[in-house]
Parts: sequence; structure tokens; C-alpha cells
Amino acid sequence: MLNIYRTDESILHKLNDYEDGAWIQLVNPSRTEIATIEEKFDIEVNDVSAALDEEESSRISLEDGYTLILVDIPTPEVRHEKTMYTTIPLGIILTQDVIITICRESTPILEYFVNNRVREFSTKKRMRFIYQILFRSAALYQTNLRIIDKKRTVIEERADGDTRDVDLIELHELESTLVYFATSLRANIVVLERLKRYKRLEQYSEDVELLEDVTVEYQQAIEMTAIYRDIIDGTRELLSSVIDNRLNNVMKYLTSITVVMAIPTIISGIYGMNVASKWMPLSTTPYGFGIICLIILVLCLFTVIILRKLKML
Repeated sequence: MLNIYRTDESILHKLNDYEDGAWIQLVNPSRTEIATIEEKFDIEVNDVSAALDEEESSRISLEDGYTLILVDIPTPEVRHEKTMYTTIPLGIILTQDVIITICRESTPILEYFVNNRVREFSTKKRMRFIYQILFRSAALYQTNLRIIDKKRTVIEERADGDTRDVDLIELHELESTLVYFATSLRANIVVLERLKRYKRLEQYSEDVELLEDVTVEYQQAIEMTAIYRDIIDGTRELLSSVIDNRLNNVMKYLTSITVVMAIPTIISGIYGMNVASKWMPLSTTPYGFGIICLIILVLCLFTVIILRKLKML
């Protein structure tokens, strides 16, 4: 999908053709759309399609006539029937006349601009537009990190009750998400540092201040990621300990029950031996069977009392 926008008098308009100062948005573009951009603005096809490769890492490349900026942005992903998050590349190509964004799926970062929800947004102020995109990306990272922490909190609250193996799997998925975030955030920070150094990209004082704000937001996201990873490690260890403790309790109860049930088994086994009845106690006594059953019951109750005092039951 290819859309063309431009701001006039602080209002974003959709255009039907390419114009100077426009923003060209490519979302999962077709080969025809990629070829059109390549031919129109003399851009290498590999640079246009770089953002469509999920294995591409964040980088900045200065080419003849344009600048390619690749950053990783967060996006939802379903894993094990649970909504988690991962990162995908977002390509920004800066030419002399237009700015082009390429992404393989729609993202709320750019939809925020399409819906005119950003103050002082202009497609003609291209460097500021790039920094605003990066700022929204950092904000989305932080929002998703808070959602991840809320999911962890829900799992932790179930530790006293219905803790399941599924919770451990979900915690693992959350931790995997944080690994993706940490890797992408560090790579994006490298891109921001290079943007500060490149003199080819014309920047005004307000743009530099915004870039500093973006860097601060990314640093905060990196710190949040590290903190939440440590907390998830502690939560996973807690759940593992709870599950192991419950298993130990079950084994303890089963062992205690086995001890109690062994008493009638032993006595009935002795009386079942092939021995003359006159040598077996109570074998010839009236109501002998009932007396033996009563003795077994008393011994079992006595054993249960001892096990309870030992906290085995």
C-alpha cells in the first residue's frame, strides 16, 4: 500500500501524486510500488526493500542523493496463543525533496501522524519529522513494557493459588520479548548517536533538542527493560519454587498415606500365612476378626496422630 501525504497550514492532506515536501508511506508494498519508488527517486531497490526483511538490523547509510535510516520498532505477535511483542524494521529514506517510510505492516507509530495527533508536525521539516517518529517509537516501547509488567503481575498474583506450567511458559515468552526489546533499543541508540555526528543532515537547534529528548526516552526504555527482566527472573524463580514445594507436599502426603496403609497390609499378610490356627493370636477367640480389625484401626489412628505431630499430614 502506498500513500502520499503533505502538511499545508499544519493540516495533513492526502495527495494523488508526488510533490516536494511530501511524505510517502509504504506499508507492505508490492513489487510494483517498490519499483515505482526506485525509478522515481533513483533509490537502490535493496534499500527500499531493506525494511521488509525482519532480519535487518538498525543502521544508517549515507548514499548518493539520499539517506537510509533503519530502526527497530515494537509490534504485537501471537505466540503460544498469547499476545506478546517483537520488533520489526522501520525504514526511513530521506531524499532532497521527500521523506519515505517503509514498513511491512501498519504501525500505530505512523498512524499517530496520519490521524493528525502530533503537535507541530510538518512533512516539510524532515529531520524533525524523523525525530518525532523516533520519539513515538520510544513511547510505544515504554507502553508495551508497562503492559508486559502488568502481565507479569497477574501471573505473580496467581502464585498462591492456581499456578500452572502455562504461567512459566508465558513468563518465558515475556522474557524473550524483553530480550528482543533490549537488543533493538541498543541498536537504535547507536543510530541516534550517529545522527548527532553526521553533518550532511541539516539540523536546527530545535531539532537537536528533540533528538536529545528522544535519546533520553530510549535510555529510559533500556533501563525499564533491564529492570523488568530482573523482576521476571525473580518471578520465574518464585513460581518454580512454589511448584516444586507443592510437588514435595504431594509426595509427603502420599508417603504418609503409604505408611498408614502399610499397617493393615502387614497384619493381614501375617494372618494369611500358612500356619496352624492355634498358633495365631485371637484365631480361635469369639469375635477375633472384629478385635483384630479394631486393633488395626487403633494402630492406624495412632500412626496418623504421630504423623500429624511431625507435620507429615
